[in-house]
Amino acid sequence: MTQFEFNLNLQSSLLGYVFFGTITAYNFVKYAAIAGLHHRRLTDSLKSIQIFSLGCFVFLLYFAFQQSFQVLAVSTVFGILTLFYAIPLVKKRNLRNFSGLKIFIVAIVWAGVTMVVPVIASEETFNQNIGISTLQRIIIVIALTIPFEIRDLPFDKKTLGTLPQRLGVFATKTLGSVLLGISFLIEYFKEEMFLPYAISLMVICILIAVSILFSEKKQSPYYASFWVESIPILWYLLLLLIALIFS
Repeated sequence: MTQFEFNLNLQSSLLGYVFFGTITAYNFVKYAAIAGLHHRRLTDSLKSIQIFSLGCFVFLLYFAFQQSFQVLAVSTVFGILTLFYAIPLVKKRNLRNFSGLKIFIVAIVWAGVTMVVPVIASEETFNQNIGISTLQRIIIVIALTIPFEIRDLPFDKKTLGTLPQRLGVFATKTLGSVLLGISFLIEYFKEEMFLPYAISLMVICILIAVSILFSEKKQSPYYASFWVESIPILWYLLLLLIALIFS
């Protein structure tokens, strides 16, 4: 989406770097603790995931050698945040377990990898439009995580300090809707508006707000993990469709 919105000239090696880096990081965060606890009796499925992740890591290294120092330096910062999101940083606590940090770490890393890294790789100058789009990306990721935090409310430790734990479910839903409204409104502060992006942003903000509204502590197994998680893909496809209509 970043490449499309700002017409960035990106090499396929960067796309491979981000793609395999994302898979490696996601599987590490999701399965590292499980593998550590059950390393002597790993299930076949978990072993398969480990082998798959190792293969992705090898490809990540291959594409990493084709990146500039600036890209590697910035992406390493986000990689370190991801690393310490899963493994202990101080006193056996990872970043996820610091009260209230979880949602912001996820949003910053997501926005950084999908906005900041491509801009640096294309040697584009940071400007007001890019800054606003980065802020929008952070806000939208925060909003997207709300259905997951509501779902996990009965299971999360109180020390996590998630938004539903701190504010309650109703107030969290209200906050999510307000943030999405802000994300759309700041689009008008861009020096030059890309109309297909603005329209797709409006539609997706409404869709995310609806998904937050219908989020419950007891929800379908696929509600957050499939339908909500697929919204970013839908956003990209919607952007392509609208751009095609306006072309």
